[in-house]
Amino acid sequence: MGAVDLAPYACTAEASLGRRFPEAEHVYRNNFQRDRDRIVHAAAFRRLEFKTQVFGYHESDYVRNRLTHTLEVSQISRSLARSLNLNEDLAEAIALSHDLGHPPFGHAGERALDECAKEHGGFNHNIQGLRIVDELEERYAEFNGLNLSYEVREAFGKHGSGRLATPTEFATTGPQPVLEAQIVDLVDELTYTSHDIDDGITQQRLHFRDLQGIALWEEPFREVKSKYPKASPKIFRHETVRRVINRLATDALQTSAARIGDSGIANLADVRSRNEPLIALSDAMAQELADTKAFLIANLYKNHQVVQMNQKAMRIVRALYGTLTEAPQQLPPRFLQLAERFGTPRAVVDYISGMTDKYALEMYGRLFSVQP
Repeated sequence: MGAVDLAPYACTAEASLGRRFPEAEHVYRNNFQRDRDRIVHAAAFRRLEFKTQVFGYHESDYVRNRLTHTLEVSQISRSLARSLNLNEDLAEAIALSHDLGHPPFGHAGERALDECAKEHGGFNHNIQGLRIVDELEERYAEFNGLNLSYEVREAFGKHGSGRLATPTEFATTGPQPVLEAQIVDLVDELTYTSHDIDDGITQQRLHFRDLQGIALWEEPFREVKSKYPKASPKIFRHETVRRVINRLATDALQTSAARIGDSGIANLADVRSRNEPLIALSDAMAQELADTKAFLIANLYKNHQVVQMNQKAMRIVRALYGTLTEAPQQLPPRFLQLAERFGTPRAVVDYISGMTDKYALEMYGRLFSVQP
């Protein structure tokens, strides 16, 4: 789909606010396609394979990790962007980069890092993702980072709120990011909710009976049971999960199309100036999603085995932060250089947040094991 086919409020490559460091146009790739390719080749993207989503890589070869989650978000985001006549290339680039800032051990690792660094700016994976693509990736001779387009960077800066809220650079363009970024924000939520159910059942931390009364699950499950009464539990699970995702994505598409039509927006400035996102679920589906998330908090994320692993992960992160800030000479040369520029606490955060689960465990053993 070329730019002429896109809606007037889509963000075309030609309408981009550009890069921090100007570069010549590529012969056959537009700027957002180049962003996508830079992200895929980044070291931080490769490390997502060994970063926890909910269950650690050591628990099963079948559960999601940060990389497979990212690919699922990208797939659905591209489909929604195409269906809404938005920029599929931009949606893909934002989706592929959206989790680059996650530390090892999922949200447990993030909580521990935020606690450790609370006197030094704290930790937020969205802001860390921006730091990775702006500063920490080392691939180019003429600049630090990946020098991505403003709109991809804006998606980091306008995602989430709180102590580490929107940087001033992005606040000047309005409260909202472009619609392609709004798609990724919503799809991220839909995707992890759906596949956390799937992984929870796979790992036997959830069972079909536990999900009775959960509207988002129950209607698709009844449909599958009626249509395939003799199917195996594995087929029941897969058929139900894909229907759950389809219900959410279809509702998001229909609701967002109606909201965009009713809004009267005509261009990117109109999109950014709104106080609320235009990409959204219907009220009824949003309530189903909220109920499902509440169920997962109570029955999966607070499962005693999940809590045990999370507590262990937080102890590891705290210990790594403590010893590395106490004796920063243990840091690799690259991070000692960052310590000179940004201070030891921030360099230690950069180092730990870039670790995979596997490397963090190895580093913990190297620093604290009594074995020679």
